[in-house]
Amino acid sequence: MRLNLGCGHDKRAGWLNVDSSQAAEPDQLVDLEKLPWPWPDDAAEEVLLKHVLEHLGQCTATYLGIMRELWRVCRDGAKVRIVVPHPRHDHFLNDPTHVRAITPQGLELFSQRKNREWRLNGIANSTLGLHLDIDFEIESVSLLPDDAWRQRLERGEIDRAQLTQAMRAQNNVIAETTVVLTAIKQRHG
Repeated sequence: MRLNLGCGHDKRAGWLNVDSSQAAEPDQLVDLEKLPWPWPDDAAEEVLLKHVLEHLGQCTATYLGIMRELWRVCRDGAKVRIVVPHPRHDHFLNDPTHVRAITPQGLELFSQRKNREWRLNGIANSTLGLHLDIDFEIESVSLLPDDAWRQRLERGEIDRAQLTQAMRAQNNVIAETTVVLTAIKQRHG
């Protein structure tokens, strides 16, 4: 099964298109903040959350429950593609329905490998993967520059290093972040 969670009007062939709004005419009407989700354990081989996760889990317990459910419905090795607006871009800041910044560093908290590394090295990061008994590894991270910055890069006015420097110092440099997670279940159950 491939789940397109919070599909809106971006319905995809070969996917179970899920949304909480009947207006989107999804294949299945589901409120992702109501737990547990209606799918069995280990059912999904691929999950897409495109401009969805930043709208969910204003309450920390709900967000952690969503991450637990996401892991539960994924089979071992399942890919989870999360696409979100960058938290330092106006696309994120101006939408009052955005309740949580989603960053690669925040998603890394669900990696048991990283959690063990941090404990071993005395790093005080939250070890949510170990605490919740879930495990996601970050497979890839890609950043989509805002159009103005992308055009400057393409014209050769700036290089990647200058883009990276600007990204660290300014808002509206990166418009969107895509993180691909892999569900790790071999060590579990």
